[in-house]
Amino acid sequence: MGTFSIWHWLIVLVIVLLVFGTKKLRNVGQDLGGAVKGFKDGMKEANADKPADGAQPTQQVGGQTIDVEVQEKTKS
Repeated sequence: MGTFSIWHWLIVLVIVLLVFGTKKLRNVGQDLGGAVKGFKDGMKEANADKPADGAQPTQQVGGQTIDVEVQEKTKS
């Protein structure tokens, strides 16, 4: 009862096709593909929003650019 042979998987595939039908399986595949594509697009947008490595974030106030640097606060 270890690994299944190719014939076992082909029989399972035929049973799944008979139970669900090709149209439902195609719709599930399209939905899954659309979700993966949307996830990849979201990751690309998130990476584009990040500043380059080593760059410090800046903030504009009244036409001036103020460099922002965070320092760790020590307990006294």
